[in-house]
Amino acid sequence: MSISNSKGDKKENFEVVKGTNVAHWLSQSDRRGIERASFFTEKDVKQIANMGFDHIRLPIDEEQMWDENGNRHNDAFSLMENCIEWCQKHNLRVIVDLHILRSHHFNAKEKPLWTDVNEQNKFFDLWRDLSKTLSKFPNSLVAYELMNEAVADDHESWNTLVAKAVAAIRELESDRTIVIGSNRWQAVETFDALKVPENDKNILLSFHFYEPFLLSHYGAKWLPLRNYKGPVNYPGTILTKDEFETLPDDMKIEVEKWVDKEFDKDVLLEMLQKPIRKAKALGLPLYCGEFGIISHAPNKESLIWYQDIVQLFNETGIGYANWNYKSDNFGLISSEGKENEDLIKIVSN
Repeated sequence: MSISNSKGDKKENFEVVKGTNVAHWLSQSDRRGIERASFFTEKDVKQIANMGFDHIRLPIDEEQMWDENGNRHNDAFSLMENCIEWCQKHNLRVIVDLHILRSHHFNAKEKPLWTDVNEQNKFFDLWRDLSKTLSKFPNSLVAYELMNEAVADDHESWNTLVAKAVAAIRELESDRTIVIGSNRWQAVETFDALKVPENDKNILLSFHFYEPFLLSHYGAKWLPLRNYKGPVNYPGTILTKDEFETLPDDMKIEVEKWVDKEFDKDVLLEMLQKPIRKAKALGLPLYCGEFGIISHAPNKESLIWYQDIVQLFNETGIGYANWNYKSDNFGLISSEGKENEDLIKIVSN
């Protein structure tokens, strides 16, 4: 996947094929100071490059990067810049993903971003401020992802915000690659409702993919599935009627909708068709910015799923970044640094 960016007489390509998310560092983490600085270092960047990846997706949160008045936390900005410089040194590209805003968390009940014009203007200002620092990096090295997993009740609310945010960035950087996802968790199901600015070829379309959820979030502690310890099958019938009937009543409520549902490589390909068709119609490249299965899910089924989805990405020309690099829940390596060699081999192949 390649996007050509012109800068003067020089052509620069932003190319991403296979990567990993550097999560729980500048996003979704309480680590600060030395603990945060030591969680992700140049050693990790070198390790990612040695695994065979060509880029990282770098989530950053508003509350980590700026105070409530919009003033920078300079230590966090330094970490972000250091990371990009390490990536440049080790030939990795970077997608800087504005992951969580104070006015918008993808799972929050109240999201002022959609109702408060001041919060929308603040969102644009955050990108203007990021551009002040990130614009010094080549277009071939860094791309901007507007926001992670927008969740608006109305698709047009997101489409309108996208148009204004892109316009704000384009006033400062005409050729920077901008990554745009669909409304409602960047789901494939809503991709046909996404509108992107016309006649702008420096756009990378992005979706996230965690289907089937019963497998990808098996027993996830932060979800109603936390109590599910029953069978999950892939490929084939993810939960048969006979298997369902043997479950305790308290498990049945959350998994009933999965009974007799079929999932295999062909089913996954069919689920990807909306983003594939959108990208083809617009002549834009396509990217899966997140996909994965929780680490304690059944191992055999998980690895087959990973093989299928990575093969599909490769066969359809979709770039990707797994969720994520370092984590005890979805990681290529554990928080202590132990590598999941079988998984790494599949997603970095």
